[in-house]
Amino acid sequence: MARFVGPNTVVAASETDRADDNYEILAENLAILKDAGLEVVKLPMPRAVIFAGQRLPASYANFYIANGVVVVPTYDPPRDEAALATLSDVFPGRRIVGIDCTDLVWGLGAFHCVTQQWPA
Repeated sequence: MARFVGPNTVVAASETDRADDNYEILAENLAILKDAGLEVVKLPMPRAVIFAGQRLPASYANFYIANGVVVVPTYDPPRDEAALATLSDVFPGRRIVGIDCTDLVWGLGAFHCVTQQWPA
């Protein structure tokens, strides 16, 4: 739920709704990162994405960094804009492209996850 974006800087998922199941654990994560001496940039969470009664791991932190661009999963138009703006600030000089991943997250991941290695 946190990604390095510089030598001492991380973006970390942050939930502002105290009623959300992720609120406390994400607040704890922010505190741990700050206590470690890192510069922490809060990255908002989309509203919960639910499929077949299960909360899916929708997060803007599942972005993919490529040459000149950062591809960002989007899920929630009112919150997408804030997440894209945050990432634009931490990746100056790169184009930030949001793509709806509501269907992709059914597989329990998004862009960063699908670019990772698979064991033989």
